Amino acid sequence: MVDVLSDSDSINTVSHLIQLAVAPVFLLAGVAGVLNVLVNRLSRIIDKSEKLTDKLEAHREDKLIDKKSNYIRKQRAYLGLRISNMNFAILSCTMTGFLVSMVIMTMFLSAFYAFDGASYISALFIMSMASFILALSLFLKEIFMAYMYFKGKF
Repeated sequence: MVDVLSDSDSINTVSHLIQLAVAPVFLLAGVAGVLNVLVNRLSRIIDKSEKLTDKLEAHREDKLIDKKSNYIRKQRAYLGLRISNMNFAILSCTMTGFLVSMVIMTMFLSAFYAFDGASYISALFIMSMASFILALSLFLKEIFMAYMYFKGKF
């Protein structure tokens, strides 16, 4: 492989590959930004759930098992659904990053080892976009669930 890189045509090929890889790298940066939003959202939901757990524990210590305790349990159960939803969104977004990274790696490997990776690259990119669409759909579901929680309709 070192002999290949000494050829000026090969250097141009590598330069061209790097130019082609720039777009997926920017896509990775965008996916990382979305992943950051999802993780922060999950953290806020978990904090809210922990506060409700503390309230419920205070009710137990005071031996107050009433409608308020039942309402808190219902809120915690709904927050549990939201946590699961966000976990799946984070998983899907992480898979997007993994698949886009595989696209970049395959682009370079196909050039260095002279195999036609076009169909493999296309399949990986389509899977990455499907995974990203799923992540964004789950995020929209979370926004809707948060709205319903705010309205008390859960």
